[in-house]
Amino acid sequence: MASPSEDPYPWQEPAKPVSRGAFIVVEGLDRAGKSTQVKKLCDRLYAEGHNVKAIGFPDRTSPIGKMISSYLKSQTEMDDHAIHLLFTTNRWEKAQWMKDQIAHGYTLICDRYYYSGIVYSAAKQLPSLSLAWARQPEVGLPRPDRVVFLDLDPEAAVKRGGYGDEKYEKREMQERVRELFLGLLGRGGEESSDFFVVDASVGVEDVAASIWGEVGKVVNAVEGGKWLELGSVGALEEEGG
Repeated sequence: MASPSEDPYPWQEPAKPVSRGAFIVVEGLDRAGKSTQVKKLCDRLYAEGHNVKAIGFPDRTSPIGKMISSYLKSQTEMDDHAIHLLFTTNRWEKAQWMKDQIAHGYTLICDRYYYSGIVYSAAKQLPSLSLAWARQPEVGLPRPDRVVFLDLDPEAAVKRGGYGDEKYEKREMQERVRELFLGLLGRGGEESSDFFVVDASVGVEDVAASIWGEVGKVVNAVEGGKWLELGSVGALEEEGG
């Protein structure tokens, strides 16, 4: 068994058969409280007998992830299309591992996913880097069972600790990112049906309670066999968009 420092959620024998684990993503603007809520959600799921793993993107441990980290810290410059494709590759290099863990019965709680990838790239407002262009290489990735979007006004985010430490933490950029996130909700298709919006401006415990009210039901349904197969991200034309 792994030590607590290696794995805060070591495998525990389920009380009843598990069809598969769930795949839950927590999204939102910078400083919306994603990391805090991922941990609180993992803690509660594990305390209630679920096997969980917390993951996040970008995964800065891989060689590609280290390149991304250097870019985000403004230590290196890179073409906008190239860095977008590196973010995408960073997700693809983890995709099979994610599928394997879910099949084994782990529920994955993911801090950011491809939604951040496409809206942050599109928010740069380059004619050749549209939302549709940015989304295309994500097709085929594991599709989450639910996406929690922590909605926070950029003005409120600016007031939170640590804001501005990385490349994209600029108010104008965050405003465009929020508009694009909310635009995903309104356009129909996979994203609008997968998203669950939570007001992130309230207290931490209130946010956690709202998340649990939705995610707890989804995890129980997935593990109980209601949704047998993990889905894949589909192409825009398949979504009626």
